[in-house]
Amino acid sequence: HVTAETGGAGLVTGFYEPEAEASPVLTDRFTVPLLSRPADLVDVDDANRPSGMDPYLAFARPAPDGLAEYFDRGAIERGALAGKGLEIAWLADKVDAFFIHVQGAARLKMTDGRLCRVTYAAKSGQRFTGPGKVLSELGEIPLAKVTMQSIRAWFRAHPDRVDEILWQNRSYIFFREAAVDDAALGPIAAAKVPLTPGRSVAVDRLLHTFGTPFYIDAPTLAAFGDGPFRRLMIAQDTGSAITGPARGDLFAGSGAAAGEIAGVVRNAADFYALIPRQLVSRPLP
Repeated sequence: HVTAETGGAGLVTGFYEPEAEASPVLTDRFTVPLLSRPADLVDVDDANRPSGMDPYLAFARPAPDGLAEYFDRGAIERGALAGKGLEIAWLADKVDAFFIHVQGAARLKMTDGRLCRVTYAAKSGQRFTGPGKVLSELGEIPLAKVTMQSIRAWFRAHPDRVDEILWQNRSYIFFREAAVDDAALGPIAAAKVPLTPGRSVAVDRLLHTFGTPFYIDAPTLAAFGDGPFRRLMIAQDTGSAITGPARGDLFAGSGAAAGEIAGVVRNAADFYALIPRQLVSRPLP
């Protein structure tokens, strides 16, 4: 039985692969780009991190005196990378693009008839700040009512404040193109295998090994159907918001219906890691 760091039950949330209409070129309607990894984005670790740089930062850019923090979301959306030919595709809606950043992948229905996929390639490196947290702290949405759906509804009602809120999340995601080989499966994730709806879970990569089976018992979770959620899941992905031993993000699938499921999942859960007895040298926390 894997318990939370504070003891007791853990927490599950949901994620999915959005689908969006997109254009291969800039048009009057499609004006919001998804960008590929810039050539000047440098991986940072303890070997090359300058003294005084935030140890959280895993990416940077060359500067006259070494390495500097990379451009953040606000700077990039104001044009810091314009003219570099990084645009993979163009979307019609900035909020749709933001949630694709949050999920780290998307299926794109291109205006030329193609179906393609974008998946995570890299990020600008700053910490993620969710719009739900920002809107709750501003008193716009009660914390207990923060869901992807309520956040989208708030943005629809306040289009003039979209940049104000989204730019508080300084982290920006860069993508790569990928094929849709099997429409029933999700994108290839951190474990280098395609995600399976309702069976793949993202975990804290620093604490758990990809491929570990987890039996997850979330009695109050009904969004996946079939009554209370009690299911064997496989650790196949990770995420910057997924931290702690009893913390999981459940993959709900692709498209709008999966998004409706993922957007409301925030439930207490018990985690049971299934590990061969001979590999367990001490009790799990």
